[in-house]
Amino acid sequence: MNKKLESFQRLLDIMDELREKCPWDKKQTTLSLRNLSIEEVYELSDAILKKDPKGVKEELGDLFLHLVFYSKIGEEEGDFDVADVLNGVCEKLIHRHPHIYSDVKADTEEEVLKNWEQLKLKEGKKSILEGVPSSMPAINKAYRLQEKTAKVGFEWEKIEDVWDKVEEEKEELTHAVKSKDHDQIEDEFGDLMFALINYSRYLKIDPEAALERTNQKFKKRFEFIEARAKDLGKEMEKMTLEEMDEIWNEAKKAMR
Repeated sequence: MNKKLESFQRLLDIMDELREKCPWDKKQTTLSLRNLSIEEVYELSDAILKKDPKGVKEELGDLFLHLVFYSKIGEEEGDFDVADVLNGVCEKLIHRHPHIYSDVKADTEEEVLKNWEQLKLKEGKKSILEGVPSSMPAINKAYRLQEKTAKVGFEWEKIEDVWDKVEEEKEELTHAVKSKDHDQIEDEFGDLMFALINYSRYLKIDPEAALERTNQKFKKRFEFIEARAKDLGKEMEKMTLEEMDEIWNEAKKAMR
């Protein structure tokens, strides 16, 4: 047997055994696993952002375990088994790649993606946006909504127009802040974020990754302030903003 198939069969066998003998594994349901699965995806995301191949390998293993776990529960409940899951995605891939498995012509990435969305609509989906999960984090969701509508031509032709939209939304937020209408401020703030996320797409930047990069940068610099305050024998709560800002600038220089 192929080494890859052997390793997959080994995981299936272990899952069968754990489901039969382990008190914790026997107790789990698709609902109880849901949040754990989301956590595993975030851990995989962290490893990817850290460019940690060893971590990526480990987190992929954890994710594989969850996929096999769901499939095992589906089999026990008579809904589907792992073969149904894998054959289902294989059939979907073949159907949605007619330029590979049929005589449809698609020479560019854009043509492939356009065909993909058209095929999904033919499969019964009412909207090209139907596949965007409601529970997806808002930044990722905004990016995917924009990405999907762009595939049917709903986007600006020039990047300058996208930035003009950012400026327009910024101005509307400024007026909303002056009005002191909290609901309007929140609405306009969301519009500005949406426009900035769209701009990131034109720059070919992942907004989630960019924001996480800034989060990590902020975290390291603030921890630098904490460490320096401790070295100076000062309590941060008693330091002035000017004192902390001076160390912040020191941290920026040290971490360049």
